[in-house]
Amino acid sequence: MATEGQKVVLITGCSSGIGLAIAVMLARDEMKRYYVIGTMRDLKRKDKLVEAAGGAYGKTLSLLTLDVCCDESVKQCVDSIRDRHIDILINNAGVGLVGPVEGLSMDEMMKVFETNFFGAIRMIKEVMPDMKRRRSGHIIVISSAMGLQGVVFNDVYSASKFAIEGFCESLAIQLLKFNIIVSMIEPGPVHTEFEMKMFADVSKKEYAGTDPETLHHFRTCYLPSAMNIFQSLGQTPEHIAKCTKKVMESPRPPFRNLTNPLYTPIVALKYADETGNLSVHTFYHLLYNFGGLMHISLSILKCLSCGCLRRRAISPT
Repeated sequence: MATEGQKVVLITGCSSGIGLAIAVMLARDEMKRYYVIGTMRDLKRKDKLVEAAGGAYGKTLSLLTLDVCCDESVKQCVDSIRDRHIDILINNAGVGLVGPVEGLSMDEMMKVFETNFFGAIRMIKEVMPDMKRRRSGHIIVISSAMGLQGVVFNDVYSASKFAIEGFCESLAIQLLKFNIIVSMIEPGPVHTEFEMKMFADVSKKEYAGTDPETLHHFRTCYLPSAMNIFQSLGQTPEHIAKCTKKVMESPRPPFRNLTNPLYTPIVALKYADETGNLSVHTFYHLLYNFGGLMHISLSILKCLSCGCLRRRAISPT
């Protein structure tokens, strides 16, 4: 149970990856400013979180069952919290989907939207009225750089993130009237077990109904480039957790928060040309015509990024 002065933080999708990292980092806050309620669909998967939390489990961290795709589960979870009091809601639960659209079923596509879009909305709808009454609260959504720039063969996943970005951008305006802040956390590639398993699975999948040429482009152009991007530019869940914590503790939390500065020029490219042709054609050429150059460019960016980080570490403050 939260003590006086602690902020109650509810986080969805805490069994692994980003959700687990955020829950552990906040629960182990040295000043014990947060009481974290980590949630997951099946508490049988709690072992990793409990182990990582160490002595914080049972003190500044508790666990509840929650399925963001179920109205009743969402209500029961929030009702079980003392006075339904949640200071910070972190919508992290999400699923991915990669592959040619022709080879994806409608059920697969709807599952992505049910979790990434409607799941976040269920949580917001349940928590928001109490925040409005208190005229206080912070709603955080773990979105994606793909919610700002579409990526080939990630059509449905990107669409779900574009949808939640638009929803929250609209909602953020009226919630300011109630002193409620909305923030989007927008990672690029993140090294998690989920992503690695996904790449392994999609490389074997047949994608029935997809023409041979598209399958060839997916397997020989996209997949090698995507794996190279993850290896070159990928961040850790702990890095995303640090970015999230920084946003939470900011006196004026920004609405949009790209966690990887190397993605800033990619997003800027999109808005540099109102027709959209510049970004579409640039990514087309990078994928299909300059595959080797893309790999070299990623290596250079990685080296430059490491150099910048080293300079920051040794420069005087």
